[in-house]
Amino acid sequence: MDKLRAMQAFIHIAEEGSLTAAARVMASSLPAMVRTLAAFEAQLGVRLFNRTTRRISLTEEGRRHLDSCRQILAALGDAEAALSADAAEPAGHLTITAPMLFGQMHVAPAVTRFVQKHEKMRCSVVLADRVVNLLEEGMDVGIRIGALNDSSLVAQPVGHIRRVVVASPAWLRRHGAPGHPRDLLKANCVRVTDHAPTWGPFNDHGRPLRLAVSGNLEFNQNAPAVQACVAGVGLGSFFSYQVAPYLKTRQLRTVLEAFEPPVRPISVVYPHARLLPMRTRVFIEWIRHELREFQT
Repeated sequence: MDKLRAMQAFIHIAEEGSLTAAARVMASSLPAMVRTLAAFEAQLGVRLFNRTTRRISLTEEGRRHLDSCRQILAALGDAEAALSADAAEPAGHLTITAPMLFGQMHVAPAVTRFVQKHEKMRCSVVLADRVVNLLEEGMDVGIRIGALNDSSLVAQPVGHIRRVVVASPAWLRRHGAPGHPRDLLKANCVRVTDHAPTWGPFNDHGRPLRLAVSGNLEFNQNAPAVQACVAGVGLGSFFSYQVAPYLKTRQLRTVLEAFEPPVRPISVVYPHARLLPMRTRVFIEWIRHELREFQT
């Protein structure tokens, strides 16, 4: 059995969702594809797909082995590319995911500059305010904010951000700056409904403090909530990068700095450290450099 061709067949079946489509992509026949898959499963001693008359889907073992096969073939491609004159130039397709607003403000511009510098690269960027499963959704690299719970991922720290409370100078002149987090309970707070129902945890002399704040305006996204605070509606709680442009222009001011919670890490995550394709290694170094402002 040609194991590399079997790996290619396995990947195409998983990506195309059918043996027929995979056979077409590989310019092979359906019977040959069936035999290749059967021999590959027999050699591994596991079933890679659950098959019915209507559909085919990866087993748990298949999901795990799919990423390994992709890494092996990518590493082989990189090894072959190293023999050519343009080996130093990364090439191929890279999929990247990041949180929505952080991605819009920092990751997307960095990826744009990356493909401008490396013209043989093709990048797909998925911005989403949820934890994307890199393995299940076929992502190469993720940018994560906060603690990492998935021990199957390799993580490289990039920097950190703060959770801050802000208000416009005009609002603070009218109402005064809060001296303690509990003062937020009496203030008009602009809330984001997709977040936790409480603000915090504030660091109240070493003890965590969460507060169920209230106000007359709420949104399901951060950007309009930030704009409402700039307009002087009330206080808001945001990550520091979300309000950084307005802090620079002094349209917003931070308050309660002494009570801020610990900083949250920013990490670049990817499924495996071994057999990492050159294009992924180059991008990781690129994004670490691009996000250097968060390292201070």
